[in-house]
Amino acid sequence: MPFGVHPGFLIILLIIVLIVFGPGKLPELGSAIGRGIREFRRESDKIIDEVKSSTTERESPPPADEVRPKETSPTVSSDTSKASTEAAKSDTER
Repeated sequence: MPFGVHPGFLIILLIIVLIVFGPGKLPELGSAIGRGIREFRRESDKIIDEVKSSTTERESPPPADEVRPKETSPTVSSDTSKASTEAAKSDTER
């Protein structure tokens, strides 16, 4: 039972197809179905390759040529540091 279909059902289906399309059209019908399946398989393989390549691009580290700037800490001017040390001294004296 291929594809879960009873063999008797397949025989009846093939007889109906033979009656509807005739023996002359069956080879053309078979080749058209084959082309459609090949095209579908080809396009689905392309989509799978695109998805795989996009996921590997995201997972790969950035190139070595790309240098990120170093983060710098904010600088404190001397006027601000003097004011903060004077405020600290006045708080401790109280």
